[in-house]
Amino acid sequence: MNKRNLYTLLVTAGLALPLAGQAKVGADEAARLGKDLTPVGAEKAGNGGAIPAWEGGITKPPAGYKRGDHHPDPFAADKPVLTITAQNYKQHADKLSVGQKAMFERYPEYRMPIYPTRRSASFPQRIYEYTIKNATTAELVADGDGVAHAAEGMPFPIPKNGYEVMWNHKLKYKGVGVARWNNQAAVTASGEFNLVRLREEILGLYYKPGSTIESVDNILFYFFQSVEAPPRLAGQVLLVHETLNQIAQPRQAWIYNPGQRRVRRAPNIAYDNPGTASDGLRTNDMADMFNGAFDRFDWNLVGKKELYVPYNSYKLHAKGLDPKQILKPGFVNPDLQRYELHRVWVVEATLKPGKRHINSRRTFFVDEDGWQILVIDHYDGQGRLWRLSEAPSINYYEVPTFWSTLEIHNDLQSGRYLVSGLDNQEQVNDFDYKADPADFAPQSLRVSGVR
Repeated sequence: MNKRNLYTLLVTAGLALPLAGQAKVGADEAARLGKDLTPVGAEKAGNGGAIPAWEGGITKPPAGYKRGDHHPDPFAADKPVLTITAQNYKQHADKLSVGQKAMFERYPEYRMPIYPTRRSASFPQRIYEYTIKNATTAELVADGDGVAHAAEGMPFPIPKNGYEVMWNHKLKYKGVGVARWNNQAAVTASGEFNLVRLREEILGLYYKPGSTIESVDNILFYFFQSVEAPPRLAGQVLLVHETLNQIAQPRQAWIYNPGQRRVRRAPNIAYDNPGTASDGLRTNDMADMFNGAFDRFDWNLVGKKELYVPYNSYKLHAKGLDPKQILKPGFVNPDLQRYELHRVWVVEATLKPGKRHINSRRTFFVDEDGWQILVIDHYDGQGRLWRLSEAPSINYYEVPTFWSTLEIHNDLQSGRYLVSGLDNQEQVNDFDYKADPADFAPQSLRVSGVR
């Protein structure tokens, strides 16, 4: 039996598994998309206060921008309307996550500059059209671990449960192919760090025009990562074939170790195993804020709320910044941060009885306009608050897509933190990257590793 037939069989079988709210929405409800809801399902109207109406997001680059440039800040003239500090954060507690409040309690000098809300998220017209189509066809299968009958766009623009919100994040459009520098630094409590240079290439099969869930043989994307520096790590290579339904077929991963000069399977590139060169500050399923299988947690949709989130973070993305200007003891330089008030979906992930993970619970805050996870509160095995993750994000307006420019993972217990996406002194994300699935064959790893 070939992989496509096997996946079709597994999807069909999965339709019989129960999950509350798995049914697609009706035509009447879907008709709201593009009217009182945006094409991807956000509330088009503002809140009558700080949050304005969505008017299409960024539809063209700023004057003078050339494809391949770092992205000029379209809102550079904006000034903060408020600064939240350790002295006043309790006045704003209803719009802060538990982890954000803990940052003020741990670091008296920490602050959050709050800027005017700019609903800048946008996607190509084709993605809007397919997202609207998906609303009446897409279904959860395999008890939430898979999706059927969707193509190219977000599958669940009017989500009914936590699985659907998280699938919108996993399947949101980020371009078909991208090559990028995803450099990272593990920062000690005193502010010391060594930069790890990571080169990554991604080919997303689901986003290719004409693709559907059923046509991609259960492969969501191919991922290649090589460590370029420091010398003690250089030459390590990771290859991942990311599957859509990871219960039907777990992700496939291989690593090349230059010291051993051999390629080997890496079944531990999943769940809560440590991420590449992360110094234990990031698990594999924290990459892109969340990735991988859903099966170890229950995913409860709490609802929506207004939250101060990192948004339009073009200052952190600026060309030429030295990492030392960004990375300070305890936290990222607040002078380069930008927070705005946005509506977010709140999803509570709770570890299932009998399952194992270093987190007993995680709370995800997902942007309604871009389906980007922007904030996560992580709890340890004893139920204590452990980490705060934030994803300062921008509109990559040449695509367009709304995606993180950095990922920041603060360990609130040790005072250390990890930052990835430090490309200020590198070539910016190349969304014109062209590749073929054959380029991601395990046989290519040996020649890719360079000491």
